[in-house]
Amino acid sequence: MNKFKYYFILSITTFSLFSCSKDNDAAEITPPRDYAVQYATDLADIEEYLKTYYIEDVSPDVDTKIVKIPTGGNQPSIWSYKDNAVQGGTTFPQLWSREVKLHNITYKLYYLVLREGIGESPSNVDGMLVSYRGDYLTSKTEANVITLTTTQFTDVKYPNGFVDLYGYLRGWKEIIPQFKSGTYDSNVDGTISYKDFGAGVMFIPSGLAYFSSGQGTIPAYAPLVFNFKLYEIQRLDHEFVFSGQSIVPIPDGVKSFQEDLDGDGYMWTKAELPDGVINPDDSDGDGIPNFLDVDDDGDGVSTKKEITGANGILIPFADIPSCDGNTTDPARVKRHLVKCN
Repeated sequence: MNKFKYYFILSITTFSLFSCSKDNDAAEITPPRDYAVQYATDLADIEEYLKTYYIEDVSPDVDTKIVKIPTGGNQPSIWSYKDNAVQGGTTFPQLWSREVKLHNITYKLYYLVLREGIGESPSNVDGMLVSYRGDYLTSKTEANVITLTTTQFTDVKYPNGFVDLYGYLRGWKEIIPQFKSGTYDSNVDGTISYKDFGAGVMFIPSGLAYFSSGQGTIPAYAPLVFNFKLYEIQRLDHEFVFSGQSIVPIPDGVKSFQEDLDGDGYMWTKAELPDGVINPDDSDGDGIPNFLDVDDDGDGVSTKKEITGANGILIPFADIPSCDGNTTDPARVKRHLVKCN
């Protein structure tokens, strides 16, 4: 079980995974590389890593140590766990991949499932309590021999609050919803012990991470490897407006995960979708997905006002009527989230 002091603090991160500074004094500006060309390099490095590294140890607390297979070694590579990746399979670890269409290419995003978790799966716009370690990959080819190395750049063992997955790297937003939270027990000493949480490793091409910008000590165009544990999730409500230079939250009373109209567990802004794709979670087609839109149906009346009863109290989501007055529609799509004609 994982045991640490935990305080219920909501930390909203809306710009990047890490708060780091970079030296921007360089006078020469180099155009970014082509996404497709860089992805081919990243994919080769990631697959080389998966085929030449193995899990040396997984502790009872799912702390994972991954090291390079020594010359002549017969340890099972991470790649070998693709054989366990079958629907409903109960043998772990399992190596899966997820397709992500972005930048006019299709990325293959690998992730290793060490444990699924037994709680709820977050959407990609929920809060999460998560510990993680991050490494970046670098490779050098000499005499047709690829030398692949890993460098650790972060290690968060004891998170002190929830963070908003919406503000994390695209790779994180794709993979974390594939896992579930766990359970916890409160201890007399003020700590909390977590168990049965989801745990895994994600392998992120640079195009779904920091790409040409890098971040802190992470160099540009570096694929990233994250070991993580998903302890708990928190359902958030994201609507906001800008007031001068500040962001002012104005939640509409419908949790963001409830505004996932197609029910796939993912909600994206226009910039995060492939070119020409219509956003399935944007009821009025105004370019703002419902989880960020204060007026989901575009009728000029705020969603919050539409779901506020005569007594001034917000109607619970399950009781919000659809256009025909139905409050038992399991899809919950028309409950004032789309325009009633």
